[in-house]
Amino acid sequence: MNLSKPTTIHAVLAEHAAHRPGQDAVLCQDRRVSYAELHRRSDLMAGALVADGARPGTRVVYLGQESEYFYLLLYACAKAGAVLVPVNWKLTAPEVEHVLRDSAVRFAFVEPDYLPVAERAAADLAPRPTLLTLIPDLPGGGPALAGWVDGASESVPVPPGDAEAPIVQMYTSGTTGLPKGVVLAHRSFFQVRDALADDGLTWIDFRDGDVSLIGVPGFHVGGLWWAIQGLNAGVANVSLRTFAAADAVAHIRRHRVTTVCVVPAMLRLMLAERSVVDADFASLRKVVYGGSPIDETLLGECLARVGCEFAQIYGLTESGNTAVCLPPSEHVVGGPRMKAAGRPYPGFAIEIRDEGAKPLPEREIGEVWIRTPARMVEYWRQPEETARTLVDGWLRTGDAGYVEDGYLFIRDRIKDTIIVAGENVYPAEVDNALAEHADVADVAVVGIPDERWGEAVHAFVVPVPGATVKPRELMLFLRGRLADFKVPTSYSIVDALPRNASGKILRRELRDAFWQDRARQVN
Repeated sequence: MNLSKPTTIHAVLAEHAAHRPGQDAVLCQDRRVSYAELHRRSDLMAGALVADGARPGTRVVYLGQESEYFYLLLYACAKAGAVLVPVNWKLTAPEVEHVLRDSAVRFAFVEPDYLPVAERAAADLAPRPTLLTLIPDLPGGGPALAGWVDGASESVPVPPGDAEAPIVQMYTSGTTGLPKGVVLAHRSFFQVRDALADDGLTWIDFRDGDVSLIGVPGFHVGGLWWAIQGLNAGVANVSLRTFAAADAVAHIRRHRVTTVCVVPAMLRLMLAERSVVDADFASLRKVVYGGSPIDETLLGECLARVGCEFAQIYGLTESGNTAVCLPPSEHVVGGPRMKAAGRPYPGFAIEIRDEGAKPLPEREIGEVWIRTPARMVEYWRQPEETARTLVDGWLRTGDAGYVEDGYLFIRDRIKDTIIVAGENVYPAEVDNALAEHADVADVAVVGIPDERWGEAVHAFVVPVPGATVKPRELMLFLRGRLADFKVPTSYSIVDALPRNASGKILRRELRDAFWQDRARQVN
């Protein structure tokens, strides 16, 4: 496939609309949007945004499940110079409020099921953002959106082709537990493609006639990055409203999907579906996965039943998604590289450094630093955090690992992040929520191995003297405070938590009992 030269996503869309106007761009449920329609309709949305006061840098929220409107809004923001802020629809009202407040959102596009959450979240904001209702199964997105777009100009002055211009702001947390806005520019969505193409590598590739399944939601950088790769390549992209194994397999079979991006837990669920037969996967030629490694038992089953190429990607939201890839050639059960995260793309680099930021030799474990041209612009309005994370062109990952023969091996997390089926959970956020319970004197959560989801959240709870706390009571207490995937699934009621001399909780000691028999301390 001929690769486009433009370096902004809306410039590529304009090119596709001109040269392949009738080609399906997004398929969602029974609806199809061609590249020409995606271009024209996003022009109208951009015109409405500008007419209603959007300016370069205006933050625009999308709160809803996957649909063609997510991508229409993405391109409308690009054309208006605005920045799209995808919000996880699983979050509670307090969690959504933080994103709205922190991003200084001006417009929020919300599906009806999440409108009560959005209204509660926006109630105390000043100025209050404009809330626009999206109804994906109605033409025009529903009355509210249709009325807002009606009469808008399609002739909006499009920003110049600036690869450094911000396009999305993805929220991810840290040790404080308060989500930070990771600002990504257009360039973040081109660098891997160009690096592979320049070296003639096909680790991750798109071909004429490909049909891509977007298995990971767009509020994750992995899902958004994958979708934009397919759209930049000009192929058809199948958007699942939300992942369900039987539904995903049905879409693969129905649309003859050739490429897919998922997390290993999704692969396991699809293969476990009772009605699934191996022929359902016959059209697949490549599976790209991330979020956690694939265990070799699952890989063996995938190779036997699906029979296509597999590529693992590793990276962070801050790295613009993937910076390292384990190519298809290394996906051999029992192979020497199967425990590796992969190796950097051409022009990308990995270093392992000690606590003083001094590079370490091969096979010594330290913090993983990445040099990637796709790295974030900044943490939104957090210059000190940005300066701590971006150092002289390098990105500190917070992961611990080592390099051997050019391949990166991840062994642990320096940061305490827990990853549950691809969803990031930050212990401090869960700690803070549990600490609000009147009978909880102290608390610490850690990630423990889980065969189905990779990791699960486990809480160590110290009750107030004389009080009794029960796991079910704590789970009910967290309902409405935290998204379900953040709520601990198991608890230990203990007398005290281990702390160092300065009072910091020693989470490593709490985790060790669960991970001591495993070579890798993360899943």
